[in-house]
This record gives sequence, C-alpha cells and structure tokens, in this order.
Amino acid sequence: MLPKLLILVGAWATLQADILSDKKVLLLPPVNFTIKATGLAQVLLRWHPNPDQEQRNVDLQYQVKINAPQEDEYDTKSTESKYVAPLHDGFAASVRSILCRSHYFLASNWVSAELKASTGSSGTSVMNLSCITNTVLSSHTHLSPYQVSLRCTWLVGKDAPEDTQYFLYYRFGAWTEGCHEYSRDALNRNTACWFPRTIINSKRFEQLAVHVNGSSKHAEIKPFEQLFTLHAIEQVNPPMNVTVKIEETSLYIQWEKPISAFPFDCFNYELKIYNTKNGYFQMEKLATNKFISKIDDVSTYSIQVRAVVSSPCRVSGSWGQWSQPIYVGKEKKPLAEWHLIVFPATACFVLLIFSFICRVCHIWIKLFPPVPAPKSNIKDLLVVTDYEKAAWNETRTEVVSCVEEAGFEVIENSMF
Repeated sequence: MLPKLLILVGAWATLQADILSDKKVLLLPPVNFTIKATGLAQVLLRWHPNPDQEQRNVDLQYQVKINAPQEDEYDTKSTESKYVAPLHDGFAASVRSILCRSHYFLASNWVSAELKASTGSSGTSVMNLSCITNTVLSSHTHLSPYQVSLRCTWLVGKDAPEDTQYFLYYRFGAWTEGCHEYSRDALNRNTACWFPRTIINSKRFEQLAVHVNGSSKHAEIKPFEQLFTLHAIEQVNPPMNVTVKIEETSLYIQWEKPISAFPFDCFNYELKIYNTKNGYFQMEKLATNKFISKIDDVSTYSIQVRAVVSSPCRVSGSWGQWSQPIYVGKEKKPLAEWHLIVFPATACFVLLIFSFICRVCHIWIKLFPPVPAPKSNIKDLLVVTDYEKAAWNETRTEVVSCVEEAGFEVIENSMF
C-alpha cells in the first residue's frame, strides 16, 4: 500500500511542476496580421508568430474570431486561413495565440485587421437577389454527363438612377465567370441573368458566391454580394419515365430517378394519386421507385411524382417539380345518369330523321294541303273596261225594265 501511495504523490508533484513551468510561459500575440480579398466573397487571413515568443518549442495554436459581417470563431494550427463571406459591407477579424492543455488554457492578447466597405451611394445596390440551379444533360458527354445551369434575378435599387446598368458574376471554387445573357426591364436595365452551363458541381458542399456591381453617369453604384448553399437553391428535376398500369383492382406505378449527378440511392420520392371521381388525394412518401395501390374500377386517376435529394448524400433541400400528370382508369356513369343523357339524345335524333323524311317526300303538303284563295275579279274589270274603250263611238242601246208586282206601276225607258 505504501509503495502505491508514494507513486501517486510523485506523479502529483510532477504534474504540479509541469503546470507551474507552463504557467511561466508568456504568450505573445501574432504579428503582421493582414486581410486580403482573393476572390468574390472570399478573403485570406495571414499572420506570423511573434518573434519574441519564449520557449519556441511550445506547441502554439491560434484562435480566429470574425467580427463582421457576422460573428464566427474557430481554431487553427496554421498561420493563414481562407474565409468566405460577403464583402460589400466590409470585413473585420481578430487573432490570438493560444496554448491548450487538458488541465488549463492560456491565451495572448488579440490583434485585429479589417477591410473597408465598398464605396457607392446608399440605395443603389440590387435588392432581392435570388438564384436557382438546375441539372441538365450535357452535350459533351466525354467531360461529364451532366451540366448545371444557373439563373439569378434581382430588383433595381430603390435609389438607383434610371440609367443604372447592373452586371453579375459568380464564383464557385477558384472559377469566376461573368454573365452574358441578361433579361431587361422597361428601362433596359439588367434584372436577370442566365447561365445555360456552369462549372458548378451539385455534389460538392461549398457555397456559391454571386456578385452584382453596376455603373451610372449620375451616381456611384454600390456592389452587392451574396452566398448560396447549393442544396437550398437547386431545383430538382421531376422523375423520368413514369409508367402506370391497372390490373383488375391494382394500380402499378414505376419511375426512374431525375436527371441528376446523384445516384439512384440518393433520392426520396413523393407520390400523388388523385381520384377524379370523389376528389380524394392519396399522398405517399417513398424511398423506392415502385408503388402498388388498390383502387376501384369506376374512377379515373391522375398520378404525379416528385423527388428530393436525401440527407445521406447531401443536406436535404426542397422538393423538386412534379412530373406531368398521367391519367388512367375509366369512369362508369350510373344507370340513372345514362338515362338522362341517352333518352334526350335519342329523341332529338328521331325528330331530326322524321323532319328530313317529311321534307324529301313532301308529306307535309299531303297531310296539310293549302287552302284555296278567292278568285280575283280584276280580269273581269279589265275586260269591261276594254269593251267600253273599243265601242266608245258606237251607238249602244240599253233597256232597263222594271216589273212591278201588283200595286206597282210598270215603267219602260228606252235610250238611243
């Protein structure tokens, strides 16, 4: 028991001696701390160990603290560090030397440096900058079977002059590219940009940096930078080759993965089955590309599928676009509904045929002959008139006799 106790006391004494020895170390801050912009929304922080630092064999580390544009903190053993952040409002950071042990922590004073904010008039920067990416099949299959397109839109700064013109650039990794295809507003100002093909790799985790500057004859346009994470802005394509078939009362649905650089196992799917008869939606979340469902045989169904990249392969983003709807099934109308449709249609058809036959065979005339009209006496009047004209110079004798019955006088009148 005594030997063990002596060993513990010796170890404790040695540990205390080490602590007292290390605590005598005076940590000095780094020197020559600088911040340099090395790309769009990217800086290089660099410093040197203090040449007056005692005990050069001390294993020093460094603690970096980002003060602007947003606070952040991390440790490093290197004397330089890259950092990604928007730079239009400036950048500021501090660094100090640290010595870490399991039983204590030593640190030097902080040293700081900064980058000034970009010059330009307030309110002239673009507003509401947003971007989306989409994967398309590449025409250069020997390089890569897929290409990523990029589209960005923005609003004109509220205080920007009417002659302001904006220009967009993006950086991914070490590659920087300017836009060549713009869309313009009514005043011919660039308000959107389209990159049909980029070097963006949707399977990588680094951020996309977008920079928009501008020019005007009336004001200095302040530039604007923004960082985008790829999973948040990727517009996932709909699944391909969706096939649907019905066998008796079973609905079989199958599809292929979307156009994407990610393999099949990196996708989750959402299936939407819509019953057009009763308006019922059936939603299913799946990790496979097949689904079987029981249905009735008197309805029509609309089927759509969409996809999202699953978390094992990348941080999950938003659901992609729905596939085009596929309609299957045949809705059977009840007998009462058929009566309402068939009977009026049949009656109209019979009436149409009967009307046609009557017109062709003149049955209406035979059944309903026309009523004779009274004869006109115009011809007789013409004859008398002609007679009078023809004999106007001849002597005409007209005898008028009036016979009086009993009690009346008989009168004879002769005219020459």
